[in-house]
Amino acid sequence: MGRLEAIRQDFPLIVGRPDLVYLDSAATAQKPAVVLEALQQFYLHTNANVHRGAYALSMRATQAYEDARRSLARLVGAQENEIIFVRNATEALNLVAYAWGLHNLKPGDEILLSEMEHHANLVPWHLIAGQTGAVIKAIPITPDGRLDLDGLDILLTPKVRLVSLVHASNVLGTLNPVAQIAALARDKGALVVVDGAQSAPHLPVRVKELGADFFAFSGHKMGGPTGAGVLWGRYEVLQQLPPFLGGGEMINEVFVDHSTYTKPPQRFEAGTPAIAEAVALGVAAEYLMNIGLERIWEHDRELVQYALTRLDQELPEVCTYGPRTADRGGVIAFTVGGLHAHDVATALEQYGIAVRAGHHCAQPLHRKLGVAATVRASFYLYTTHEEVDRWVEALKKVRDFFKVWL
Repeated sequence: MGRLEAIRQDFPLIVGRPDLVYLDSAATAQKPAVVLEALQQFYLHTNANVHRGAYALSMRATQAYEDARRSLARLVGAQENEIIFVRNATEALNLVAYAWGLHNLKPGDEILLSEMEHHANLVPWHLIAGQTGAVIKAIPITPDGRLDLDGLDILLTPKVRLVSLVHASNVLGTLNPVAQIAALARDKGALVVVDGAQSAPHLPVRVKELGADFFAFSGHKMGGPTGAGVLWGRYEVLQQLPPFLGGGEMINEVFVDHSTYTKPPQRFEAGTPAIAEAVALGVAAEYLMNIGLERIWEHDRELVQYALTRLDQELPEVCTYGPRTADRGGVIAFTVGGLHAHDVATALEQYGIAVRAGHHCAQPLHRKLGVAATVRASFYLYTTHEEVDRWVEALKKVRDFFKVWL
């Protein structure tokens, strides 16, 4: 059995399913059996609340929860006291927006984003700008789907207090030069926030080397359960932030008329957390590290180049978006002639091909591309060349069926 086939055996939902080609991993990844087992084992043998209980079961639950924090710190090259458990990358970005942005931005300050951002890295800043009077600007993209950095020196004025951008685009597959941008931004005194939802599951990430102040990612896109994600923050910055949510676990002392708060990361983990989900997310992180993020990234890149080559050679009606070079992840957004993306995706489903259709929570990007919606095929460590071939062959049948409208 080859290595890829052995990996596929770890994923119960796709093993023995010849009727399914799952190409929607950018939306959510399938879960390896060890993650599913971790969830079940926690509830069967370890279920108790964390941090407060003085009995053995609670102490075991706390140990499992904090072990998961350590695993996630290892995954991104961080200190464990810099890892904050949240529900997903969206909550992580909102935490930064409200805990930092609401208290540090003032009228006339500038927030620099990009035209390829997911809505999770746009809408929170819209809300904060509306409450503080800050102004939002965006780094434009080039025709081939990269950030246009030629005018970055002009955009990075002394008024820019924060730069927040995506590490890897969920539509274009573009891997952005975060370290380069972060170095320039920090020279100007700006805080740097990175949306790592599409990078942390797919490639080696070392947050300190990125030069960022915050890095957000979701567990469910890396083989973990839904409802558990991570915000990494530089500890020097975290220490200065007020709480995001108030309640139990995040306090030092509480009086009738005021409270004092504990240190990070607990300061940002109010209430009972998603304990089992966090524990299982730690297992997912260990699973990926055991396989090797370098190998996953190499697999993604090789697969996307293979797919793009087949599409170029055999389906001239298909228009793909994003860079054509090897420094892009395993995501292909495309259109087929003038067909609507939802029609294409629905037709592909008849052949067992599961893809995404729509604006992929990136409406400003789609406006820049000049299309209302695209179809998106996205790959992960369990995706095979055979599945790409089945997708391409199914696309040919869809093209032939709709040929009169092309």
